[in-house]
Amino acid sequence: MKTQLWAIGLIIIAGLIGSFGPIYLKRGSELIKPNNKSTIYKNWFLIIGIIIYGLATLISLPALKYGELSVLYPFIGLSYVWVCLFSSFMLKEKMTFLKWIGIFTIIVGISFIGMSA
Repeated sequence: MKTQLWAIGLIIIAGLIGSFGPIYLKRGSELIKPNNKSTIYKNWFLIIGIIIYGLATLISLPALKYGELSVLYPFIGLSYVWVCLFSSFMLKEKMTFLKWIGIFTIIVGISFIGMSA
């Protein structure tokens, strides 16, 4: 089975959407109070983060059905890049030189896999 370009694009979109999940989970985790379970169940940031993960999974299912997992799954690694970029803008986290090296390494690795498809 040869992986179609649309399947790769769909996986990239799912990874982009899914990368908002950890951002919302991080914001929600800051609102959790110790020994108070109701802060978890009523925490909209946590709920939205979980929904985003589920949505990204549903978006990726058609691509996984018609593409090779060994080609498609590494593209999920782009979500690490998106999370780093989004967290620097949305959570005001600092990007260090080593983080940029890591992002570059991920992009190079995914490019090699994409060229082999």
